Amino acid sequence: MDLSHLVEEKIKQSIKQGDFDHLPGKGKPLPKDDLAYVPDDLRNSYRILKNANMLPEEMQLKKEIVQLEELITESEECEEASRWNVQLTEKKLRYNMLMEKRKLQSSQAFRQYSSKIERKFGW
Repeated sequence: MDLSHLVEEKIKQSIKQGDFDHLPGKGKPLPKDDLAYVPDDLRNSYRILKNANMLPEEMQLKKEIVQLEELITESEECEEASRWNVQLTEKKLRYNMLMEKRKLQSSQAFRQYSSKIERKFGW
């Protein structure tokens, strides 16, 4: 059942009645989509994760990698640093495997979005 004709008629009727005249942002451009560089097949998933204040697994791993690198550079104890190096290696391997599995590194859109995220987090 196609409802598009019915919906279109309701919209036209609301426009004639002035229901849309006092909406906030009327006449202004739409805000830029933060997920414009994410591939189409991932965009809705990322939007859901973003609205739930969650990071995709690859971004969470990247964040943990950066944190471990900072801990290692600031560490004064050799034993701690070696433990963190092991964790760092594991995280990097997991990240690389995940990226290879998703084939995201070959995606131009992902590279653009990824660099945007890295700049935002200061990576």
